[in-house]
Amino acid sequence: MSGSKQSTDILRAGEIHRISLQVNEQHHSTHAHTRTLLVDLLRHDLGLTGTHVGCEHGVCGSCTVQVNGSAQRSCLILAVQVDGAQVQTVEGLTQTEGVLSVLQEAFKRHHALQCGFCTPGMVMVTVNMIERHEGQLDEQTIRHELEGNLCRCTGYHNIVKAALSAADVYRSDPVAWPQQSPI
Repeated sequence: MSGSKQSTDILRAGEIHRISLQVNEQHHSTHAHTRTLLVDLLRHDLGLTGTHVGCEHGVCGSCTVQVNGSAQRSCLILAVQVDGAQVQTVEGLTQTEGVLSVLQEAFKRHHALQCGFCTPGMVMVTVNMIERHEGQLDEQTIRHELEGNLCRCTGYHNIVKAALSAADVYRSDPVAWPQQSPI
């Protein structure tokens, strides 16, 4: 590689970009370094600390958010890649301060969390799973889809129970999902 080409690539890697995105239905316009990860933008620039940083390699799933309706690992996405996108974090599941969403309430009721570190990612994956399957889930499907999210505490049994419970609510009223009254 020639010296000037290499210098140009290094300069581009250090650029700051203006990006605009919708996060939890709120418009944000900000600046992001070329190498800033979405998880860092959410946590450090936007103050949305519900998205947890675990492995930073896309393995554990604790940083899962929805990008344009698809569950994604925010530690694997550059902030500049979501320019113009709609992002939903665990904070975006509630409409009223202090009132849990259907799925969050199901996690609480079924004791589907212990230390809580994996919970935001589990919740975001499960919301996406319930919506994609239109609430038509069984234990085997849930376990299969949760394989990419690691939890050291729960053994997953109660997470599966919570997902099944929330899927029942989805099937009864998909229009109000997931912000309807707690179950």
